[in-house]
Amino acid sequence: MNARKISNKFQDIKSDLPASIVVFLVAMPLCLGIAMASGAPLYSGLISGIIGGIVVGSLSGSPLGVSGPAAGLAVIVLNAITDLGGFENFLVAVIIAGILQVILGYVRAGIIAYFFPSSVIHGMLAGIGILIFLKQIPHAFGYDKDYEGDVNFVQPDGETTISELFNMVDYISPGVLIVSVVALSLLLLWDSPFLKKQGFTKVIQGPLVAVISGIVLSMVFGSSDFAIRAEHLVQVPIATSVDEFFGNFRLPNFDALGNTDIYLTAIIIAVVASIETLLCVEASDKQDTLKRVTPTNRELKAQGIGNIIAGFIGGLPVTQVIVRSSANQQAGGKTKMSAILHGIFLLISIIVIPKVLNFIPLGTLAAILLVVGYKLAKPALFKKMYNEGMEQFIPFVITIAGIVFTNLLLGIALGMMVAIFIILRNNFKVPYKMVHSNGDQGATYKIELAEDVTFLNKASILNTLNEIPFDSKVIIDASNTKFIHHDVIEIIEDFLVNAEVRDINVETINLYKGKQQEPIQHFKLSKE
Repeated sequence: MNARKISNKFQDIKSDLPASIVVFLVAMPLCLGIAMASGAPLYSGLISGIIGGIVVGSLSGSPLGVSGPAAGLAVIVLNAITDLGGFENFLVAVIIAGILQVILGYVRAGIIAYFFPSSVIHGMLAGIGILIFLKQIPHAFGYDKDYEGDVNFVQPDGETTISELFNMVDYISPGVLIVSVVALSLLLLWDSPFLKKQGFTKVIQGPLVAVISGIVLSMVFGSSDFAIRAEHLVQVPIATSVDEFFGNFRLPNFDALGNTDIYLTAIIIAVVASIETLLCVEASDKQDTLKRVTPTNRELKAQGIGNIIAGFIGGLPVTQVIVRSSANQQAGGKTKMSAILHGIFLLISIIVIPKVLNFIPLGTLAAILLVVGYKLAKPALFKKMYNEGMEQFIPFVITIAGIVFTNLLLGIALGMMVAIFIILRNNFKVPYKMVHSNGDQGATYKIELAEDVTFLNKASILNTLNEIPFDSKVIIDASNTKFIHHDVIEIIEDFLVNAEVRDINVETINLYKGKQQEPIQHFKLSKE
């Protein structure tokens, strides 16, 4: 048994180590881009990436989830830094937000994750995939005006995801385009059936080969016509001394605790970060081939502790993020060790090899994310959702459209609204079975109530009772009903009274099952 466990762990690390390198390569520019978009020091994004990997990864129970700074919070952070009077004041709000998240974990708020319909979660994955694909095309052509990691349709500069595709035509960099094409070709080659059978491809991941090719080409191009300018390369801040390195860490200004806006900002960050995390937890669990389930309350506690630490040392708010989590799954990650290792690699790399990292073209990383985006939004997923019926397909498509043309949270909200509407419509249609027959005594309507009749069924039952014609007989049978909401009983009792005016004979069967007192079960009327 012990030998088997050791063997399994060895097999896992063989998968987790290469996956962690891929996640590290994807996370590096995202951390920097999100920090830049948030109006925060560049190091704050890297600090959060490290905390998200090492701290949150260690405490979390998510097998594939990867945490770090989230683009969905960039606008909130940007405004908060200005409104609160500086980054050090903002860090106090991050600490309080972390404390609130830990409390949410202890009060079991993580159960919210289980209320997201699978159609919406699949729509989220596909929507993010399409968005990643569209956002990375300009970077692949050498147009980097929008920051790496942006997930909003409307960009900070007023342009949109679609308009950026037209704008890039005037700013194509030949060197970046060559690097992107080479990287994409290598990724597709590595993903081909032939190479997949080769043992070395499981150890040396395609994205790593693509990045190495990008570094080599950027050096080869040098100062030629194909030279890749610094703005098209990863730009990790380089510390030339120990003091300069630690000088990049910021401490919170606790004098700001007297500012009431700090607490409002903390609540907003805690709520938005928790919702994004729970959404990503559901999405990453959906991608898990082993179908493991992440303990959501534990996840909230882990995220909270991560944010407390981030606030104390100068990091941005941390959430679980779907782009890095998806890259982890696609790269073959098996356990949370891949997330932890990616954080360790981030830490080591900014200390030891920042100059090497700054030779990585953004076009190479764009090629990696193009593949990630495509795999998230494969045509096969659309076919699968369509075959499951319109009740699954419509919320799926609405979620995708919402994410692509607005942002993640609003897209999810639109998908949820449509899914809830469909649930309400179904409840309106199927709370009972009605059998209509004609006999010597006239028309008889037998209404057999379902096993569970909730307040959501009120409208359907009320509408049906109102449409029963005069001079009829109605049998309301609750023999198979285990639960009936008080509001529904009230509607039926009102109908019993109204039936006298409409000359309707009404009989109820077991309507008050379990009650101490049985009201009159049979109501016989005659015309005067």
